[in-house]
Amino acid sequence: MIRIGLGRDLHRLAPGRPFRLGGVELSANFGELGHSDGDVLAHAVTDALLGAVGIGDIGEFFPPSDPQWKDADSLELLKSAFARVKALGWSIVNLDTVIICEKPRVLPYREAIRASLASALGISAEAVFVKGKTNETLGPAGEGLAVEALAVALLEKNGDS
Repeated sequence: MIRIGLGRDLHRLAPGRPFRLGGVELSANFGELGHSDGDVLAHAVTDALLGAVGIGDIGEFFPPSDPQWKDADSLELLKSAFARVKALGWSIVNLDTVIICEKPRVLPYREAIRASLASALGISAEAVFVKGKTNETLGPAGEGLAVEALAVALLEKNGDS
């Protein structure tokens, strides 16, 4: 059996915060606002994985109202969520992601982000793809006020688990 999950996240940008995508810190004078470290890509991938299996979403497992998740490492949240997915007998076939922001450019960081996500999930970097897009100066991402990420995950059920 195979299933597809879709994840999306959006965070405001603010000066003095680290800008992290998929666990990789990008060079910028601003970063994502969030209860955790604000890594929109890790959050979108987490939602895609949880949604594919139909067991919830990131807000249910790691609610921003819970102080224990304050400044949490989003890759650790992703690993925890994926451990639940794997425990149900699912594995990742591939992930396809899109990051939408005007700056910084994503392309110079693409391979590092792919490797980081793959390492966190215990899969090959060839099974992960990352695309950076601008929003042509339209909307919050296009105006440089926010960063958005989308992720699609294809999962496969292992055996009779």
